[in-house]
Amino acid sequence: MTHLPILIEDLALILGAAGIVTLLFKRVKQPIVLGYILVGLLVGPNVNLFPSVVDAESIKTWADIGVIFLLFALGLEFSFKKLLKIGGSAAITGVVELICMMLLGYSLGVMLNWSMMDSIFLGGIIAISSTTIIFRAFDELGLKSQQFTGLVLGVLIIEDLVAILLMVLLSTVAVSQQFQGVPMLISMLKLLLFLSIWFITGIFLLPTFLKRISRLLSSETLLIISLALCLGMVVLADQFGFSAALGAFIMGSLLAETTQAHRIETLVSSVKNLFGAIFFVSVGMLIDPAVLVEYAIPVAMLTFSVLVGKTLFVTIGALFAGRPLKQAVQAGTSMAQIGEFSFIIATLGLTLNVISAQIYPIAVGVSVITTFTTPYMIRLAEPIYRSLLKVLPQRWISSLEEYSSSSQIIESESDWKRLLKFYVQIITINTALIIAMTVFIDYFIQPLLLQYIKDSLITNIICALIGLVAMAPFIWALMVKKMSKSSYAALWLDRKYSHGPLVMLEALRTLIAVLLIGFLISRLLGAIVAIVGTIVVMLIVGFVFRKRLQKFYGRIETRFLNNLHEKEIFEMNNAKSYLSPWDAHLAKYVISPHADFIGKALQDLAWREKFGINLAYIERGNAVKFAPSKNEQVFPFDTIGVIGTDEQLDDFGKIILPYDQDAGEDMGLVDLQKIVVDEHTQLRGMSIRESGLREKTDGLVVGIERGGERFLNPSSDATLEWDDIVWIVGNKKKIQDLYHQ
Repeated sequence: MTHLPILIEDLALILGAAGIVTLLFKRVKQPIVLGYILVGLLVGPNVNLFPSVVDAESIKTWADIGVIFLLFALGLEFSFKKLLKIGGSAAITGVVELICMMLLGYSLGVMLNWSMMDSIFLGGIIAISSTTIIFRAFDELGLKSQQFTGLVLGVLIIEDLVAILLMVLLSTVAVSQQFQGVPMLISMLKLLLFLSIWFITGIFLLPTFLKRISRLLSSETLLIISLALCLGMVVLADQFGFSAALGAFIMGSLLAETTQAHRIETLVSSVKNLFGAIFFVSVGMLIDPAVLVEYAIPVAMLTFSVLVGKTLFVTIGALFAGRPLKQAVQAGTSMAQIGEFSFIIATLGLTLNVISAQIYPIAVGVSVITTFTTPYMIRLAEPIYRSLLKVLPQRWISSLEEYSSSSQIIESESDWKRLLKFYVQIITINTALIIAMTVFIDYFIQPLLLQYIKDSLITNIICALIGLVAMAPFIWALMVKKMSKSSYAALWLDRKYSHGPLVMLEALRTLIAVLLIGFLISRLLGAIVAIVGTIVVMLIVGFVFRKRLQKFYGRIETRFLNNLHEKEIFEMNNAKSYLSPWDAHLAKYVISPHADFIGKALQDLAWREKFGINLAYIERGNAVKFAPSKNEQVFPFDTIGVIGTDEQLDDFGKIILPYDQDAGEDMGLVDLQKIVVDEHTQLRGMSIRESGLREKTDGLVVGIERGGERFLNPSSDATLEWDDIVWIVGNKKKIQDLYHQ
């Protein structure tokens, strides 16, 4: 009889125990992740009450695969474009909180007489909150429609990205065992170059590739291809000296920009859940109850620091970002826990053999305690807010309200600001591509040619020609490409800028092009040839083949932009609840087929009179009806966009039967945006009807802010005045284009 491999017996034990505990934790409404950790503790080597895992090394390998798929799934939910959408308030809040928490963690490690590396890793461990736990708590407490959840989501995105960066930086520090400026700087530049290259090439290639093979993509095929791409990027990241987790995260982020993202996420979820369960079980296997008892004081100190520190620093960051006091406190208490990334960072430290063994179980202990306290901390926000209103001087509260109100006004984007943004994009993207081509030629093409051509001079000449031909379109863009002629001409003709800054910018981009060309040629053919060759190349690029290169680069740029926005265009009619910074905001609900108001007209439902809310749109199939008429009826599976305050939406939500939906689904181009009535929009003195805003934006004017007052759902005869802030639900791009007409 063939002997059954030990690994299969171990997996049977792990998954069987995990299945039982999952059912129990579902019944008592506790996070399943904690159940997996408990299973790991029970079947691990430190507890003898139950059968134990025998082949721990094989389980560790499976756990490493689990980390890869967890990060891949996180990347699918992340996407680089989401980072650009989170807004300044979330960025400021996240930066303040992360810096303060990492400093707090390091200081606590020093106080406990831990080593420098233990203290550094401790700072990273307690800095990152748990996305899974927070959104589970929001769901159970019915808070998804609350305004502060948008801020929390933005901060979590910042934390996820910083966690990836931390893993790279901590690896560098662990190897050098000290903060050396040059190695750290090189690692950062190397990371930025790696991210830039793969983002640009991935967006250029992946959507087109998936589109070309779309007819062949069954669920099985798409799953295999997605996992192959994930593991392929993992191997590439490892070859460049980065962690496997980084490679998985990057590939997930790239696939998140494709039209197949939601389908891939659904297919991968089962694989992620399986290997993720094994990872969290392996976390539990490393817990030694004796160590937890021995280090009970550090666990208590760190737990208190996480609960108080995160609440305090997130609140302070949100106040700095201009959020109202109540929203700041709600966001702070919501993020007072640590989770998945803390385990991954601790695992990294153990793998590199640079942190003490007790750090891991201590981190898990703090995570378990703060996970259990999360719902109670969220409920504590209201009492804390009311206590602050009583304790803080009235002039402080008035100052905070005034600062929050003034921070909500967004000035229109000037031509000069758009020009600087254009130059940063052109220089960054093309420089990254040219450097990538140089590295590829230096490390791959040249060694390959030397195997067939023994003369090194001929090989170097061929490599230089290959490189210059491949780089020519990007050198042209770096040197010559201009933004829109009208905006550039307006700046050039404006005497107060005296042409100086524009000339300096042109000189800077040309200098960068010269240095990049010279760098390639000098590495292959020497300094003298580099000088002459650079001049010749610039003349050819700038004059001889200028039109051809312009046309070729235009095709490349068009394909890149089409791929970048393909998902948005594909999901253009899907609605998403962007949260506005003032009390009235947009939330969406999917109508259950069992609702008792199905088929009734809005006039009969009288939702506005009963709850004070306003219905902004009804999405039905691929059609969106803005400002539905009073005779419009509500049908099963309609998605409705509702505008109201947190309190109004809470009351309204009680009549909406729960219906399973993806609250994080991207809504594409439908958005709640605001514009300022100024010299750019040229709407002063017009009524809403005369302004044509509805026709220009495919949307609806839902509110006006004027002189400290707010008017919800103004009539079409309302006249727009100077410095009015006009809120519109409509096509995001068309709303933004109002500034460029």
